[in-house]
Amino acid sequence: MSRVLGVRLDNDGDVLLAGPALRALATSADHLDLLVSPSGQGAARLLPGVDGVLVAEVPWSGYVPPPADPAQLQRLVALLAQRCYDRCVIFTSFHQSPLPMALLARMAGIPYVAATSVDYPGSLLDVRHRRPDGLHEVEAALDLVRATGADLPAGDDGRLALRRPLPPAPALVPDRPYVVVHPGASVPARAMTAGHARAVVAALREDGWPVVVTGGPGERELASVVSGPTDDVAGPAGIMPSPAHESVGPADDGPGRVVDLAGRTDLAELAAVLDGAACVVVGNTGPAHLAAAVGTSVVSLFSPVVPAERWAPYGVPAVVLGDQHAPCRDTRARECPVPGHPCLTGVPPADVVRAVRTLAPAEVHA
Repeated sequence: MSRVLGVRLDNDGDVLLAGPALRALATSADHLDLLVSPSGQGAARLLPGVDGVLVAEVPWSGYVPPPADPAQLQRLVALLAQRCYDRCVIFTSFHQSPLPMALLARMAGIPYVAATSVDYPGSLLDVRHRRPDGLHEVEAALDLVRATGADLPAGDDGRLALRRPLPPAPALVPDRPYVVVHPGASVPARAMTAGHARAVVAALREDGWPVVVTGGPGERELASVVSGPTDDVAGPAGIMPSPAHESVGPADDGPGRVVDLAGRTDLAELAAVLDGAACVVVGNTGPAHLAAAVGTSVVSLFSPVVPAERWAPYGVPAVVLGDQHAPCRDTRARECPVPGHPCLTGVPPADVVRAVRTLAPAEVHA
């Protein structure tokens, strides 16, 4: 029995982007486990082809990594050794090193380890993959797996995908076509500002769309500002928080209504909300890739701190908005280094509305 370990130690969005490569890897395994960080486990449990999910917090990954704890790392090595893997494939982004994980895999006795590495790996890697220029993160991960001799099964188009069926969407979602606006992001430099997102919601409502505002538990205040009354919207920035906005239910879901679901869904329920949307307006963050994984079109408000050609929504109709030549380009900055976040706040809400109309079928917005 062939037992294979895939590794993707990052956030939900990164795990989703590894999904096609993991499906390819599964074709060469009798059992495929995926090792993820706590911030990626929600997505890992939604991926087709993954048989088991292991969760570990490691000191070389994450924006606030834990201290290096020898006992914890030894426990991880022991766990991997107990599972007797034949192969390990480590997925990383272009600026990350796979070598710490490769060392642990070797310590666990895994005889075959593959990864993409620009650094000299010594004897840690059996396959030292070199990433070709110009590939999207999805394609780069697939290229690594193909270097190990595995590939997608016949009929698999290589797009992002989730396990089906998804749970029912929350009862408060409108029963007519709606647009989702997800204003937040785990990296502030990649998020819309509250004022800009609020102006976008106002423009979509004016165009007749019911709007669903989504976010995580820590984004409830942001969503309240974005989804609140819009008669005081003055522009894309500088709007102060308004009183908490109650969600509008199906009895009040006519044109221009708004629903605030921030903090009210888990990842699978959020996927169901995105699955039912005519279009999703979102920054470069996990829900953009979650929308792509359910096949929903995306208007991507994309901050150029990382390259759009590597991180834009993959495999679905998408419009990328935002100044891709702004001074913050390719800085990988976590906080916006330019006052006012102009690469995104400079996008007129009317441009977002036009992009939504371009992507949503005409009959949906009749």
